[in-house]
This record gives sequence, C-alpha cells and structure tokens, in this order.
Amino acid sequence: MKFNVSGKSLYSAASAVSKVINAKNALTILNNFYIDLHDGVLSITGSDVENALTARIAVSETEGEGTFCLDARRLVDLLKELPDQGIEVNFNEETLEVVLTYSNGRYSMVGVPADQYPQYQKEADDEDPVVFACPVEQIIKGIETTIFAVGTEDFHPQMMGILLDIMPDGITFVATDTRKLVKYVNRLSAPGVTKRCILPVKPATILKTAFAKEETITVTITSKSATVQTDNYTFNFRFIKGNFPDYNRVIPQNNPYTLRVDRLRFLNAVRRVGVFVDPGFGLEKFRITADKIYLKSSDANMCTSGSETLECEYTGADIVIGFSAPYLMEICNTIPSEDIVVALSDPSRPGVFRPAEQAENTDLLVLLMPMNVTEF
Repeated sequence: MKFNVSGKSLYSAASAVSKVINAKNALTILNNFYIDLHDGVLSITGSDVENALTARIAVSETEGEGTFCLDARRLVDLLKELPDQGIEVNFNEETLEVVLTYSNGRYSMVGVPADQYPQYQKEADDEDPVVFACPVEQIIKGIETTIFAVGTEDFHPQMMGILLDIMPDGITFVATDTRKLVKYVNRLSAPGVTKRCILPVKPATILKTAFAKEETITVTITSKSATVQTDNYTFNFRFIKGNFPDYNRVIPQNNPYTLRVDRLRFLNAVRRVGVFVDPGFGLEKFRITADKIYLKSSDANMCTSGSETLECEYTGADIVIGFSAPYLMEICNTIPSEDIVVALSDPSRPGVFRPAEQAENTDLLVLLMPMNVTEF
C-alpha cells in the first residue's frame, strides 16, 4: 500500500487526533493510531475507549488499500519536525514496515496489525437519537466560557463536566464546583430540539481544539453518548452519568444592591492586592461604598498586607464582603464587556456577576460564593 500526502495536512490531522490518546493506556495498542486508506481518503483514528476521534484527509497517487496501526507519539514528533512538503508513505503488509520518504530523508517504523485495535463501541440505548446542526462557534464559545468552573472532586461526579441544556431556541452551558457557577446561554442558532447531557472535560477540550477551524457541525445525541461530525472529523464520546443540580434554584433572584465597575481596572487591582493574600485561603476583602471599593488582603504568617482604592458606581447599603482572589480573576477574564455589574445582598449570600452589556444572542451570568469576613 502506498500514497502521497501533504506533510502539513498529515501533521495537522495526526496532532488533533493524538489529543484523544492517554499518556498511559491499559491496552498498549491504544498508544497507536488506527490508519485506514480507502477510496483515496486517509482516515486516522485515536481512542481511549471512552472517546474516539477520526480525522480524514485526501491523498494522491494511491496504490492499494488497507489498514494498519502506527505509534502515535513517534509519528506526531516526526511530522512536527518535517518541512511542509509532500510525503510518500509505503506500508509493507508482510513485514509491517512503514516507510515515510520526502525529498531529503527516509524514515522507517514498524506498524501493528489493525485487527488488534479495539473499535469504539457505542453503549446500547433505548431511545431514538436527537440530531441537530449548529455553528462550531456556538459550541466552542460555550465551552470556553464555562470550563473554568467545572468541579474536580470525585464525590460530585456530575459536576465534573459541563451541562448542555439544549432547547429549541438555543443552548445553555452550565458548570459549577459548588463555590462558583457559570450559566451561559447562546442563541446563535436554534437547534429545534430538547436534550440534556453532561459533557466531560476531555471531550470538551478536544472539541475546542480539533474543531476550531470547522464551520458547522452535526451533532447526534443519545442518553449515553454523542457523535459530532464534519467533513473532516468524526468524534464519538460518552457523557457523565447522573443528574446535574438544578442550577436555576441556586441563582439569587432578589439581590437588591448593584455594583458597576470597570472590568480591567478591577481585575488589575484584584491581581495586585491578591499578591498578599494568605495562599491557604485566597481571601480578599472588599468594603463597598457609594463611589469607592476598598480592597484589602493580608498574610499573617508572612506579616504582609496590601490595599487599594477603586472608583465604582454602587447602589445600596455599604457592605463588607470577602471573595477568593483567584476566582475573581477567573471571572474577570471570562466576562468580555468593559464594565462588570455585580448584584449583592449581604456578606453571606453569593454575588451575581454579569457583563454590563451582553453580547448579541448571549446571556452570561457567574455566581460566586463569598468567604467569611470578620472585620475589614
């Protein structure tokens, strides 16, 4: 079997697919790509049993067809260093030798029989799949906006992923780790269907990177898994089992105090004062008045402290409240508008952060639980 292929195209496909492969696999064969040549199209598949990504690229001057497996890390490392030019690939079915040749070099590797590679098996499902198409931008933006709030604790497995609440008029993305919660509604396109599923972090990251240059995807969802497909990629992955918490119940509806502040100035002040927080707690204190925010932090163990004053617009009774500095920085980096609006109630109730101006067809809300403050 022989074919010619663009080195840049082959590297791009192999690099994307390699993101599925774990650094350590229980099955050694999963360290390899499953490579298939058929009808002038080269398919490269990577899998970790739970997820499987296939990339397709056009090749030329083909002789024969077939399948084989090849060490993924070694192939990606080689292609990364090769110049952008045509590569000839030869596979000897008898010796399993794979030879890559280009104008200035020849590289030989040993393949593995393709029949040893475990194929991705979809779990049996009792319901009909839900199918819809949407712009890739809609999915990627939802993932980028919410992934920082995903939980990492095993005893809350349902929170270790992003909830996709798919409605006829848009998609709501939600993530929480019990300390912060992000709700992001995107109505860039209308799926026209209703479905709920919890997307694990790994598939979310792969969708964000591998499909970044695609325009439109077709999504097929069952209760246990999904398939995302374009002309160039097919991605199969399983969902997190269980029920996601009722996120609407935990969002305060009656926070009477309103704070508006310049996002970048607030972020930079939080970052500077945050240098002096106790690293074990991350507590940063705020005293908010009608036109000023006073920021303060200290580390008693190191006898250090920092404070700043920032202009703001605030309606409500003066309040002293504490928040985690790292979490505040994540929120400020996620909200895209020039100003942030924060709805507050009292020092024991969560603050609700929103952009002052919502982007078109979107609605973003971030909830952050306060930290205990005894004095300012």
